[in-house]
Amino acid sequence: MSRISAARAVRLVAKREVNTRLRTRAFVVSTAVLLLLLIGYVALQAVLLSSVTTTKVALTGQAQGIAQQLQVAGKTSGETFEVVTVPSEQDGLAQVREGEVDALVSGSASRLRVTVKSTVDPALQHALDGIVQQQVLDAQLSAVHLDPVDVHQAMAAAHVDVLPLETRDPRAGQKLVVGVAVAVVLYLSIITYGMLVAQGVVEEKSSRVVEILLSAVRPWHLLLGKVIGLGLVGLAQLAILGVAGLLAALGTGVLGSISGIAVGAVVWGVVWYLLGFLLYAMIYGAAGSLVSRQEDTQTVVAPANIALVIGFVAGLNLLTQAPDGAATKVLSLIPLLSPVLMPARIATGSAALWEIVLSLVLTTGLIALVTWAGARIYRNGVLLVGSRVKLFDAIRG
Repeated sequence: MSRISAARAVRLVAKREVNTRLRTRAFVVSTAVLLLLLIGYVALQAVLLSSVTTTKVALTGQAQGIAQQLQVAGKTSGETFEVVTVPSEQDGLAQVREGEVDALVSGSASRLRVTVKSTVDPALQHALDGIVQQQVLDAQLSAVHLDPVDVHQAMAAAHVDVLPLETRDPRAGQKLVVGVAVAVVLYLSIITYGMLVAQGVVEEKSSRVVEILLSAVRPWHLLLGKVIGLGLVGLAQLAILGVAGLLAALGTGVLGSISGIAVGAVVWGVVWYLLGFLLYAMIYGAAGSLVSRQEDTQTVVAPANIALVIGFVAGLNLLTQAPDGAATKVLSLIPLLSPVLMPARIATGSAALWEIVLSLVLTTGLIALVTWAGARIYRNGVLLVGSRVKLFDAIRG
């Protein structure tokens, strides 16, 4: 059988992978599961962003006069105090015991008593302490013939001068949500489709299908076509997740006013997915050519998996704690981890231009090296059926 041209060979192999994988039940199920996880993550963030602590407080007797002050104090501290009045202290105590209210406040404004079932909400106690202290202060000021209103106005006008060295980004929390989502989706996509490359190579090798294919195409073309085909399948899934995630985030208000940043994160995510998948697919494909049984696949790809998993977990923790920290920067510049961590840092706005350029250069350089080595290993190992081929022997040829 005569060999076909390189471009046609790669195109045919890629087309075969795309047509085969897109129609599988595994692709549909995995996409649905990832969609549910992504939408669940967005929904959780929406709940966390919109959740405000609400404490139900019952007032009785003279304490009913502090209702407005209590609500104002709650807004100042970011809490919500739902105030209700009860006709008597006994009624209020009964409601506390039944759990209908969180606390009962009684007594005069200068000597308040708060009754709770077990523990008092610290925010409520702080608010009530402030009301009592204000009442005591007003009484002291009146005793020395000073107008409490004038004194309070003078106190309200006094503020400390704050001199920040850096301007705090009010949208930092939302950007971090986008960054974490990008990192997780890219990690799952790269490791999932990278493993498919390895499994596909082992499957063709064990079934001897590869021997038939190599009679028409060169080993390098077969590996490249497989990588491109599966990469396109992964890209299709990534596009579905990206569009769905953006729509869900915009619909729930999680992104707020940073929709442009989210779109930029998706674009950079696609760029880094292509680089990351090409890098790891070549590693996984070469590793898969060393064995002839699916049971041995996990063993040969374990080093790459371990590096990716450890780097992802460590990087994600550092990203959430200090996106612009020194350790986060170093990890995101390591080519094996850049495809996951650098787009996440770009989404948070913590990556400088020189860091992005350097990571692109380093990753591209490693891809070139891995592609050369991977093609050599694949060519020398894919036709050797039986016992596991040693890496050194595959490289040496």
